[in-house]
Amino acid sequence: MPLAAERQERILAAVRKHGTVRLADLVEQLGVTPVTVRRDVTLLADRGLVQRVHGGIALPHRVQTPQTRGVPGTYGPMATHALVGMVVPSVEYYWPPVIQGAHTAVAAARGRLVMRASRWEDPAEDRRQVNALLERGVQALLVAPTTAGTAAMELLRWLRSLTVPVVLVERRPPQELATLALDAVMTAHALGAGLAVRHLVTLGHHRIALITTHRSPTSKALRAGWQDAVDVLGLESHEGLDMEVPSYGSAGWAESYTDVLKWCRGRGVRSLLVHSDREAIGLIEQGRELGISVPHDLAIVTYDDEIGAASDPPLTAVRPQKYRLGVLAAELALAKVAEVGEEWPVHRLELWPNVVVRESCGTVPTPEPL
Repeated sequence: MPLAAERQERILAAVRKHGTVRLADLVEQLGVTPVTVRRDVTLLADRGLVQRVHGGIALPHRVQTPQTRGVPGTYGPMATHALVGMVVPSVEYYWPPVIQGAHTAVAAARGRLVMRASRWEDPAEDRRQVNALLERGVQALLVAPTTAGTAAMELLRWLRSLTVPVVLVERRPPQELATLALDAVMTAHALGAGLAVRHLVTLGHHRIALITTHRSPTSKALRAGWQDAVDVLGLESHEGLDMEVPSYGSAGWAESYTDVLKWCRGRGVRSLLVHSDREAIGLIEQGRELGISVPHDLAIVTYDDEIGAASDPPLTAVRPQKYRLGVLAAELALAKVAEVGEEWPVHRLELWPNVVVRESCGTVPTPEPL
């Protein structure tokens, strides 16, 4: 067994070489027990020579060598060759363009993005996946965590306590944690709803129903933006025009959509803001069964634009800038890795979505890019 001084010098050499080292790897490399490694690490940390991170150690303040900086980014020079972790609630609907944007930004800095999929509304799983990435040795994290409930607030506090830069993606801390110093890059969803309402008002509509799904994490922001636009524009009372429906294809969706359409027709509501594309397409399908034509009898704006162009008729849509969102989140994280230890302000960046006009409102379509 090597002497303590020799072991500690080998530990320092490993962390200087790799930036971060897992404790399990040190046990294997040194051929000693985990207790011995932890004792050596404690002595080195007490002397300020290493810094503990989850499952391992790093250099104090994660000092980077000069060649790790220099790739230009939106927020300044970005760290190169960095390992960046990303946790998202799904790798399907909505998230692929965000992931691709983050991957592109990290690859441009000659780094690597490592992604983990969590589950909707599961803060315990969010934490488990983040811990797995920390064990992997990531130098920064992009996370789209659950933000509602007591467990979610504890998760956010924990994320704030980590020693690597953390950027929330399409999430912001709830009002109870409004001053929690976590960076966030998100879409201005409330503003997007307001853009949709204003578009419909310019076409002569004054009663605009909002249709959302039961579990959509975006619904709260859309509802706030829809109501704010109704109030600011002085539209007549919209009480009862905020409706939730099952997700398209789930149990009872067709009956529910039919009921919504009959309710709207009976009250003279001739325009809808729908989240999201699948639900808008389902409403068009059920409308045909009732003899309701889009856009002649009913104007529809969808919020998302994943598949709106393929609808029949093509859907006017509010389109979040998902790819750009991923790019900016990754660039912010890499800039902070390059300057860890520097005094950074907290960033809360909101990207405006844009309105893509197609045929579902009866207006001249916006030319689609080739």
